[in-house]
Amino acid sequence: MRITRVAGAFAGIAVAALALTACNSGTPGADPSQGGDEPAENPWTVATDVTLEGSPTFDAITSRGSVNIGVKEDQPNLGYLDPTTGERSGFDVDIARWIAASLGYDEDKIEYTVVDSANREQAIINGQIDYYVGTYSITDERKEQISFAGPYFITGQGLLVAADSALTGVDDLTADTVVCSVTGSTSIQRIKEETPSKTVELSKYSECVEQVKNGQADAVTTDEAILIGYAANDPDNLKVVGEPFSEERYGVGIVKGDTAFVEHVNTLFTDGGDVWQEIFDKNLGAAGVDGTQPAVDPAE
Repeated sequence: MRITRVAGAFAGIAVAALALTACNSGTPGADPSQGGDEPAENPWTVATDVTLEGSPTFDAITSRGSVNIGVKEDQPNLGYLDPTTGERSGFDVDIARWIAASLGYDEDKIEYTVVDSANREQAIINGQIDYYVGTYSITDERKEQISFAGPYFITGQGLLVAADSALTGVDDLTADTVVCSVTGSTSIQRIKEETPSKTVELSKYSECVEQVKNGQADAVTTDEAILIGYAANDPDNLKVVGEPFSEERYGVGIVKGDTAFVEHVNTLFTDGGDVWQEIFDKNLGAAGVDGTQPAVDPAE
């Protein structure tokens, strides 16, 4: 999916909304933890009699009788855990569920493991999780350690600032600006390499958001899709500024060399455009972005 900034106001929100004006300031939107008019049933079906020869990942899942998926839980609209209900929601979570269903496993056979950005490769390598779906950018450096299926989503790096901030985009960052992101992310590396800003690295984006709200940091940087969700949650205090200044291609992290599993997931994405679109519309379609499913990369 390629994310497109849309100017203007968006109302009647199902999952979450953020109105982006010409200056990209936030306007009130719904809490993404509130369900709204969600479909009564999932757009995918649970497969039966699945076989996947030559996949150590599938063999481990079959032996265990359940799927262990690495996720995030602090990203509204993408990977979110409602602290009140204990329910998980978001685009990435539904993509992960769709993959599990294609392997023959429904929700009651899924175990979720929260893995911070800095620990994702190791969790996959160690077999702690079967696959990872959580705003995981495909990079050449990461592909030296693991394999990726996808991309299933394309976005770009942006900035989230306080609602009263004078910052208007990445060109305003100076040596006195403090920018926060998570350890191990491509976003913090790009800020270090391409701007004079001071940086703060924390384990979760939600912690960076709190630093901006209490004045300890001037901006949070990560993929704009994530930032839109935070701004929609608290439009009185937060806003997204500027235009995206990178391209981030989200993939599914899989153990290195499991070509059979990669090809299975890529085939699912290639043949399942209608399901992908329903997942997108449910989770992100009302948040001021326009999505088109991207073509997948060949398995390596």
